Amino acid sequence: MTELKVKEIETLVATAKEAQSKYESYTQEQVDAIVKNVYQKTLDNAEKLAISANEETGFGKVSDKIIKNTFASEQVYESIKDLATVGVINRRKEDKIIEIGIPLGVVAGLIPSTNPTATVIFKALIALKTRNAIIFSPHPKALKSILMAAEIIEKAAVEAGAPAGLVQVIQEPTLEATSALMKHEDISLILATGGKAMVQAAYSSGNPAIGVGPGNVPVLIDATADIKHAIDCVVSSKTFDNGIICASEQALVVDKSVKAAVIEELKAKKAYFMNEEESAKVSQFILRETGTLNPDIVGKSASDVAKLVGISVPEETSILISEQTEIGHHNPYSREKLTPILGLFTVDSFETGVATCKALLANEGTGHTAVIHTTKDANAEIFGLEMRASRILVNTLGALGAIGATTKLAPSMTLGCGAMGGSSTTDNVTAHHLMNVKRIAYGVE
Repeated sequence: MTELKVKEIETLVATAKEAQSKYESYTQEQVDAIVKNVYQKTLDNAEKLAISANEETGFGKVSDKIIKNTFASEQVYESIKDLATVGVINRRKEDKIIEIGIPLGVVAGLIPSTNPTATVIFKALIALKTRNAIIFSPHPKALKSILMAAEIIEKAAVEAGAPAGLVQVIQEPTLEATSALMKHEDISLILATGGKAMVQAAYSSGNPAIGVGPGNVPVLIDATADIKHAIDCVVSSKTFDNGIICASEQALVVDKSVKAAVIEELKAKKAYFMNEEESAKVSQFILRETGTLNPDIVGKSASDVAKLVGISVPEETSILISEQTEIGHHNPYSREKLTPILGLFTVDSFETGVATCKALLANEGTGHTAVIHTTKDANAEIFGLEMRASRILVNTLGALGAIGATTKLAPSMTLGCGAMGGSSTTDNVTAHHLMNVKRIAYGVE
């Protein structure tokens, strides 16, 4: 690695460390005022940041990115604003234990190109709430938007009384620079959102890390499901930001008794069912020769994907659907596709449906998210017990349910996949993950 790169990382970390050591002595009121101002300024700029992210990456839709940015500032803020993070945060009188919140120090935040500005807003808010500094390692494809978001946040924090240097970005992102940041002895925690290789690198850096890997969300529509509502959810979710949220649905698993009704509803929602020849053409485009997802189709609309591949579909097509029977690494329809393409698997019983969803998760995305549409609570519970997923969503949208927008899960842009998915937590990561707790404990025995 060039000396220049080493110097940039050293400077960033030294600046962050100095700023954080000042910030550590701030009161809860001072911290909350800073977090509130950051939330307000990011909310004011939600549209500007959405336009920038869309123009720079070519992913998704501006209208949906505005919703994501708004969620990352407003709903995340609402969920953490009353959390005590400074000094004595809890007195457990009966146990004679006093709990004290302490910051971690300097956090490294890895930012993907798929949700660049929303992830920056979210990670900055939870870091500032817990008196940490944060250095972002941006995906090069979204550098401009990430810099813009971080600048708005840093300015808002300083304006509200924070020391300068709490929120910074690697200006020339490379794998070497990210690696140097993650391995730096003064980094207290790495918050890694990105591809599998990046998450593994975070965990092998020698520093504590919370990493989240890929999803491959299966959706079971059982025989009892409210079909209209289920398909409303699936189509809204899968087309949201053109399917770029990793908790969006990837494969429909449909009980054969309701298959005709499911197909009818999907067609009413402008889904296009591909024939074998079209499916084969599209499948060659989903994955690259290396077996990784083809970035050319990520976050594109269904009609744009069709044009790219050379198949002819109506302009208003919402989702491309391919009927499938095989699950395996070689079959892209049984893997993660961050674009409006769905595999459709038919099953002859609830038990087979559960087994098929388990197989899809085992193929890719273990530990992430699974969805069921059912009107039987017992089925939802059996499904939840069986799935190797950290979030089991019932009768809601995968993309927005998992992040806590349509459910009461913690609002988060970083979704833990648990030990089963190579992650250190199954939680939706939020502010309390960025704070350590000291305990004063009196002898009672």
